[in-house]
Amino acid sequence: MVVPLEMGWRHLLFENWPVDPAVMDAHLPDGLDPDVYDGSAWLSVVPFTNVAVRPKGLPEPLGIRLPELNLRTYVTRDGVPSVYFFSLDAQGIASVLGARVFHHLPYYYARISLEWADGRVRFGSRRRHPGARPVHYEGTYWPTGEPFSAPDDPFGNFLVERYRFYTQAQDGSIRYTDVDHDPWTLYPAAAEIETNTLLAAHGFAEPDPDPVYYYSPGLDVVASRSATVSGTRLADSSP
Repeated sequence: MVVPLEMGWRHLLFENWPVDPAVMDAHLPDGLDPDVYDGSAWLSVVPFTNVAVRPKGLPEPLGIRLPELNLRTYVTRDGVPSVYFFSLDAQGIASVLGARVFHHLPYYYARISLEWADGRVRFGSRRRHPGARPVHYEGTYWPTGEPFSAPDDPFGNFLVERYRFYTQAQDGSIRYTDVDHDPWTLYPAAAEIETNTLLAAHGFAEPDPDPVYYYSPGLDVVASRSATVSGTRLADSSP
């Protein structure tokens, strides 16, 4: 990233499937290893919305929401548990271009809607990025049960208590960004997902087991400038 950023992540669904670690490894760049829980790597689709995105230290803008849809997995490098993003679909052409050109992130332009009503989130996304495989995601999700602190739950801790993420830059290099935030609060969740072509668009077969769902109302985040992992290039696993 050009400068550190502050932002809020709100109304997140973590939709998680177990995947054979060997399958996941084939989709990852050299230098990153699949992180496993209960013997499996994990693939996650995460719909949510960004709020108050701005350079660190600037006043918080009002009324701006930038909904987003991510495909991610969990990796380690040098013993550090991290997240690897396969793609980030986002509303707003200017935001997507800025993220790709200046922040070296694999963003795709999409038309996205997110609405919160009666305790449920209605989320819809269609990728419109020129030259990219189309993606359509539609569903409704909501929290169930009682909230819990992610560090107190082994699987929740595995999924969300990670403070570094990796991405592919357009030149093929691997970059990382460190993030800082309070511990996550999660809820058990339920979802009715009507359409999800995101996994297939990125070369993943539809997993057999049902996903595990968690919801979070969100938290505030500070993201550092990104830096290049020296000597790494991503194998050609693009869609």
